[in-house]
Amino acid sequence: MTQEQYASWLDGRSDLLWPAVPRSDPPRAQPYLRRIPGIRVVTFSIYGTLVRISGGELSFLHPEKFMMEAALEKTIQEFKMWPAMSRKPGKPSEYLGRMYEQILDEVRAARSSGSERSPEVRADNVWERIVKRLMKNDYAFDVNFYGSLNQFCEKISYFFHSSLQAVGPQAGAFPSLEALRGRGVTLGLAADGQAFTPVQLLRALRQQGKLADLTQFFDPELVCLSCEVGAKKPSEQLYHALMKQLAPRGIGPNEVLHVGSNLRNDVVPAKRLGLHTALFAGDRSSLVASNDQLNEKSSRPDALVTELGQVTEVVGPPR
Repeated sequence: MTQEQYASWLDGRSDLLWPAVPRSDPPRAQPYLRRIPGIRVVTFSIYGTLVRISGGELSFLHPEKFMMEAALEKTIQEFKMWPAMSRKPGKPSEYLGRMYEQILDEVRAARSSGSERSPEVRADNVWERIVKRLMKNDYAFDVNFYGSLNQFCEKISYFFHSSLQAVGPQAGAFPSLEALRGRGVTLGLAADGQAFTPVQLLRALRQQGKLADLTQFFDPELVCLSCEVGAKKPSEQLYHALMKQLAPRGIGPNEVLHVGSNLRNDVVPAKRLGLHTALFAGDRSSLVASNDQLNEKSSRPDALVTELGQVTEVVGPPR
């Protein structure tokens, strides 16, 4: 099964309980909607902007011990890992938790040895190392059902992270994207994300409207995710990758608007490369910005939107 088919298969089961999607908690903020002429491309961050997520951003470790243990326990049961794990005293989740954190630290250390200051870790690679370690104890999985080892580990990472953090659509995400496409604006993604992120985004948007696949909204050549680029924000690498795709089309940074909810991670690196920026201040859990940052020229966004639908007012009338 593809990742999307696997996610749909999980939906059909009655034996699984997922965390509740957090309610939107709009902060007290006033929009600043300065129209920016000449915008041809609008790119978005995903988590915290188009997608609501508990905690405001995608995490590898949950700050609440109970939630972390519950996600690990569910993963052990779902993928029948316990027979290949140690029989030492303690909960299965404690054993897997120690292994998971150790391997996560190892992968992070290896990625940090390079020149990139904000390297990204691939969730499926972490789980691949775990599975390979379990295979030494005769662990096996159904290749006909899950696919290759890499495909299997992508599905584990989707299941684990879905158990760890609830996700849902940001209010007005679908109609806002639809309105922008209707105005002839090209849409892209420049976002921190994992291999399962496009599936989570697609499924979230489908809760608000009919969507065959993400290409209905987003140009596939303009989907730049941190897991593929190898760097996460506030690294500029995501925006470099984006502009590399736009250069052959004759589109410069001043014709691009990036929308994100984290001033330091989204706005600042985009501004350094000459992109226009809009800060999404529609959800308190994901909004990261201080008054000092908003007043500082180097970090001040070109616009501040409290609803995603306001982005259409920033880019101007249809072409």
